[in-house]
Amino acid sequence: MGWIYLIIAGLLEIGFALSLKLLNKHKGLLWAIIFLVCTFGSFYFSYKSLSNIPIGTAYAVWTGIEVIGTVLCGVLIFKKLVTLMHIAFLFLIIVAVTGLKLSTN
Repeated sequence: MGWIYLIIAGLLEIGFALSLKLLNKHKGLLWAIIFLVCTFGSFYFSYKSLSNIPIGTAYAVWTGIEVIGTVLCGVLIFKKLVTLMHIAFLFLIIVAVTGLKLSTN
């Protein structure tokens, strides 16, 4: 169950980053509420995941999900350009996160 909690936490962390960007851009109450819900939800599910996942692994996976998801959202939503080097390093993050998952009991 810890891995499911960790994935939820990572997805909420993507919501945190996106809502922070949109809050900065639009200054609306809705984005502030979404920001707070994502922030507290991400920390809550991250906390819950630590019951059976080592903290170092959990933190690396949590931030890895956020990094990959936020970059993808930047490309798809905000039309940010990525270079081949960006893609190569994002691939390394995916490999590292997968390795941590596979090496954890």
